[in-house]
Amino acid sequence: MWWASPALASPELLGLLDETERARHSRFRRSDDRDRYAVAHALARLLCAHAAGCDPREVVFHRRCGHCTRPEPHGKPHPGGPAAGWEISITHSGDRVGVALTRGLPVGLDVEGITDRDLDGLASYALTAREHAAWRALDAADRAAGFFTYWARKEALLKATGQGLAGGLTSVEVSPPDAAAALLAWHGPEAPTQVWLCDLDAGADYRAALAVVSARPVTVAVHDASVLLNQSRQMFDSGSALLPNPR
Repeated sequence: MWWASPALASPELLGLLDETERARHSRFRRSDDRDRYAVAHALARLLCAHAAGCDPREVVFHRRCGHCTRPEPHGKPHPGGPAAGWEISITHSGDRVGVALTRGLPVGLDVEGITDRDLDGLASYALTAREHAAWRALDAADRAAGFFTYWARKEALLKATGQGLAGGLTSVEVSPPDAAAALLAWHGPEAPTQVWLCDLDAGADYRAALAVVSARPVTVAVHDASVLLNQSRQMFDSGSALLPNPR
């Protein structure tokens, strides 16, 4: 998986987005939201292109959602074209942008900035009774970080299966924040039989988690995406082929 900063956004990266993505990008009213979106989606194309050995502009994303009747394409992006068979998950919060890439294994990635705003209300919405009791037992100073540890773990799991928040945060139950990340229970017809979950280090002010639908342990390689994104911007400037090596 790859971490990036929205500060790396540039007009050149917009050239990697398709027409639908550029239209959505233009609808964000705040510049920081536009920057996070541009960096996340450009990075996703660059990583898929490197994995597939193609130009990033050959990569397409199919969005499928089985939970509502909205006519426009939405839901988890699935790489298509030369990158078919790879799986990605995109996340961003504050000054963190992340993309996870796997081959053939559904993956979910989530990062959350820690805030103490309306924690009680959020906890009543997101936590099961057992999770809520464990959360309330934490020292008051640890509750904000503890809550977003719960949230990141839960959303990573829901994103891995493509359900997202529509699947309901209380449909999954995870281990307490002071314990290693683990799935304890998953209620619902789309619950996977085997799933792997871990916490990621996203910095002191963030909590992040990665989930993979797999019966076996997963080895995670974490990279800084700044070199890749800067190389791609330079290639746009020079007119070179857009197939940089991210390593």
